Amino acid sequence: MTGSLTFVGTATTLLTYGGFTVLTDPNFLHQGQRAYLGKGLWSRRLTEPALTVDALPPLDAVVLSHLHGDHFDRVARRGLDRGVPVVTTPPAARTLRRWGFGGAVGLETWQSHELLKDGATLRVTAAPGRHATGAFRALLPPVMGSVLEFSGPPALRLYVTGDTLLVEDLDEVPRRWPQLDVGLWHLGGTRVLGRKVTMDGRDGADLLERVAPDRTVPVHYDDYGVFRSPLADFLAEVERRGLPGVRPVARGETVPLPLP
Repeated sequence: MTGSLTFVGTATTLLTYGGFTVLTDPNFLHQGQRAYLGKGLWSRRLTEPALTVDALPPLDAVVLSHLHGDHFDRVARRGLDRGVPVVTTPPAARTLRRWGFGGAVGLETWQSHELLKDGATLRVTAAPGRHATGAFRALLPPVMGSVLEFSGPPALRLYVTGDTLLVEDLDEVPRRWPQLDVGLWHLGGTRVLGRKVTMDGRDGADLLERVAPDRTVPVHYDDYGVFRSPLADFLAEVERRGLPGVRPVARGETVPLPLP
């Protein structure tokens, strides 16, 4: 096995590849606990994470799409090694540095940050993301997608959508990376105050038609009460349209990278 992907829950995955170990969007709250989303908003977790923060292996980096309580919670804040680089949006990086995460790196869209280890390279590039539209954007933090390029061997390119709506800016991703090995699709059709703020099943299928990784792993679809579009919505759309390469991974399951 060259590498692996473990789905922990929500948008939290543990990635090992090319000598690097990377955690995405760390959410370790237990079932029944509240995730605080800012501006007085919150949602209760419906599931258990497949790993505890104490069970994580040593990390080389954390890739954080945005600073929301279901993506970086109080358990992660207490339990993660504060010396590990956290690659995220500039506002989130500023907050994390105030919290003692001195290696937090803020990227504007299309900016990159490189990590080097034992002669191998991991480049993380910020991709577009839009959590909300119009005046509602003021209620939610900025969000980014990300493309992780592992030097390998063999090289691996992995795209994380982040919590985004289906916006035109995402069309630039396949223009810059016409070949992607793996996609992590943040779904759920999340609704806050009646407004949709993440892709639902139909949106996820629409994006898959635009950005077509060899394999796509759906995440972020059933862990909180604000998620209104279950995994079945996405899978039904994918089947109806005949879209290839979708590989659901159960919470707690580990699959090889690259995905067969």
